[in-house]
Amino acid sequence: MALDPTPHAASAPSDPGTSAREPLDRALLDRLRAKAAGGGAGTVTTTVPFTGEPLVELPLADAGDVAAAFERARRAQRAWARLAPRDRVAPFVRFHDLVLRRQHEILDIVQWETGKARKHAFEEVYDAAAGTLFSARRAPGLLARRRHPGALPLATRTYEFRRPKGVVSVITPWNYPLSLPVGDAVPALLAGNAVVAKPDTQTALATLWSIELLEEAGLPEGLWQVVLGEPAEIGGPLVEHADHIAFTGSTRSGAQVAREAAGRLKGVSLELGGKNPAVVRSDADLDWTVEGVLRGCFTNAGQLCISMERVYVHEGVYDAFVSRFVRAVESMRLGADLDFTADMGSLTYQRQLEAVERHVEDARAKGVRVLAGGRARPDLGPLFYEPTVLEGVTEEMAVCAEETFGPVVALYRVRDDDEAVEHANATGYGLNASVWTRDVPGGRRLAERLEAGTVNINDGYGAAFASYGAPMGGMKRSGLGRRHGAEGLLRYTEAQTIASQHYVPLSGPPGMRGDTYAAVLTAVQRLAKRLRIR
Repeated sequence: MALDPTPHAASAPSDPGTSAREPLDRALLDRLRAKAAGGGAGTVTTTVPFTGEPLVELPLADAGDVAAAFERARRAQRAWARLAPRDRVAPFVRFHDLVLRRQHEILDIVQWETGKARKHAFEEVYDAAAGTLFSARRAPGLLARRRHPGALPLATRTYEFRRPKGVVSVITPWNYPLSLPVGDAVPALLAGNAVVAKPDTQTALATLWSIELLEEAGLPEGLWQVVLGEPAEIGGPLVEHADHIAFTGSTRSGAQVAREAAGRLKGVSLELGGKNPAVVRSDADLDWTVEGVLRGCFTNAGQLCISMERVYVHEGVYDAFVSRFVRAVESMRLGADLDFTADMGSLTYQRQLEAVERHVEDARAKGVRVLAGGRARPDLGPLFYEPTVLEGVTEEMAVCAEETFGPVVALYRVRDDDEAVEHANATGYGLNASVWTRDVPGGRRLAERLEAGTVNINDGYGAAFASYGAPMGGMKRSGLGRRHGAEGLLRYTEAQTIASQHYVPLSGPPGMRGDTYAAVLTAVQRLAKRLRIR
């Protein structure tokens, strides 16, 4: 898979020899393929985005295969749920170590499946390891019985017990095939559930590898099942048989999942699309900001729900920022090598390339100025597209409001913070945002005005996302519920209140008259208020 050795804007020659490696060990592929349930709907062959060549043939599930996977998961879950939370932790701590030890194996898998640069694949490795360890350390405390004030002081003893929901459907897309399935499945498993996962078929190997590794670390077999197939074929059964659905994907698909779950009174958590803004204030450190915005826009070729597609720059630094930013974009290195030399890799799907081209060409036809990029690079591979910077985007252009989900960013000049906030919030999305400033307290105040579930100051997305103790999710059309934080685990449980009565029944001592008992309770309530017991 030798790349064009001729230097070009947004490209550079490959390191010799690194791109000729064979795509994945066949014995590994056979083991992973065997972990996918089903085959009732035939098979499908995935391809390598770097080249378009076949990668692996995988079984597709039908509705019956999905039902069978849920039945196997339920059988395994019964014994798992009976374990104390602290006794479920060990496999996940070992999984953390195994992921780091065998990272080169999964880095290859992620690159061959997605086409992303290796340094962007490593972000997934870090997240899978660090996020899992954090959840494992916190789970026993979050799931512990919690005492609450009872109906009558001293006489009523009440506590909250967290019951696992049962079997959770985890439905994830292709752009982060290690990070997203692990990030949703691990808390569900720690909470005592089983999981039936439907990763995108193109990138299923990363999920299957995670299951193999977690079972090697000691997770009982059957607790994490995988089914592959088209949403039209198995989407309904994944909702029908589940006790909770965790979905990551487009807003349109998430709304459909929510409608189907609502009809069955089942809980959902949804992380959906974004049209994420960055605000560059007049006092921003431009060297730091250019590097950070570059990463925030073009990580994984922009195929990241929390990446930045709109940048609002204060007029006082706009020209200086644009000059430096465009130079940095033009110096980016595109590549398909299995090493850390490339700054950006390939898109994953032909349909994504077509969506990017459609947005850029529509904007061109309506007068946009292309400051950098703006074209596909078939000389590098079938799905490469240059990192693209647009200026002069207007409302009639599709790229203005629609999520591109590719390496395209629009720059806008603003007078002040108020104008930046107004434009940043003028969207139906509310997933992620960033603020760039030397004045961090001022940046925090501005961040609190932005309608986004996470806001990063002097970083594009990682500072908030990797703060695992804090919740992560979207406002408005960007989702429901949160991953990470306490809610990221507790969403997979049902809160059960258990109360015991002592000394005196709630109806009063035997033989006491009703008016007397009412007077006693009135006095008790007044005393409780005075003593701040209530």
